[in-house]
Amino acid sequence: MNYVDELKSKIKGNSTRIVFPEGTDNRIISASVMLAKEGLCKPILLDSSNSVNETAKNLGIDLSKYSDSISVVDSSNSEKIDEYAKRYSSETGFPEAAAKVLIKKPLGFAAAMARFDDADAFVGGAISKTSDIIQNCRQIIGMEKGINTPSSFMIMNTPHYAVEEGNAIVFADPGVNANPTAEQLAEITITSARSTKRMLGWEPRVAMLSFSTKGSAKHTDVDKVIEALKIVREREPDLLVDGEMQVDAALVPMVANIKIPEETKVGGRANVLIFPDLDASNIAFKLVKIFGEAGAFGPFLQGFNKTASDLSRGCTIDDVLGVSIMAVLEAQGRKK
Repeated sequence: MNYVDELKSKIKGNSTRIVFPEGTDNRIISASVMLAKEGLCKPILLDSSNSVNETAKNLGIDLSKYSDSISVVDSSNSEKIDEYAKRYSSETGFPEAAAKVLIKKPLGFAAAMARFDDADAFVGGAISKTSDIIQNCRQIIGMEKGINTPSSFMIMNTPHYAVEEGNAIVFADPGVNANPTAEQLAEITITSARSTKRMLGWEPRVAMLSFSTKGSAKHTDVDKVIEALKIVREREPDLLVDGEMQVDAALVPMVANIKIPEETKVGGRANVLIFPDLDASNIAFKLVKIFGEAGAFGPFLQGFNKTASDLSRGCTIDDVLGVSIMAVLEAQGRKK
């Protein structure tokens, strides 16, 4: 069983609704049909039904065969636009007329569907910039209580290395925050732990990485990680988190025993790695992918009130499937 099949086996039922704002994209339509065929979720494709159906027809797909699972919504003319705009204005104080302009666009409408529980998860980015996805999710879906920093995480399936839960390990933040402050790094840590628990069902053991382990080096970059750890422990006292530590101390028990003087429940057995900045995280996941022959899934967005995932504009059908499957798991994890 490959890793994606393992994840599929964890999905409970087919009732999770994923809204795809780029519903006329060939990859989105093809992936939606596969998701529907396997009973993994209920895709919602945005754009005019004629456009979606015409595109599907050109792909040799008759969407009417999947009407029990796949919905097509014309977001530019939906009767829901006025309702969403009114509710959004009432809840946020944002002018209703301006809200209507935002929500009439596919990204805004998809975010509103998620906000108002007409969808369980939002998956976009096949033709939209990450910044546009984050802006709409942040503004319309909104941030989790106490979280101000949108961020991302990556799941690496590593055939040559295993943690206690198996061959997967979480990297954060490989896609959003270039040089986070201590406060932002703390929020990335907190949201990554939550995402790990929701999506994978693990008890997270979080290592906050640095080029220093427990004071072995002095630098302002090290100080930032130490301050972030302090914030995390104040806000989430029950979370298994430790730092600052080098990556070998986080992953290799023998090294942890040598480099970490005090007792640690994280050193040598971390399943979530928090990198100090985007350079380190992005470089690390690509090195692991290339040299370690690892499967790389994501980046997935986090920190929002509802499940939201960002695709690459160069994504394949398989990429859409993988992200959607994980979005289903994260959305189901929120309901537990």
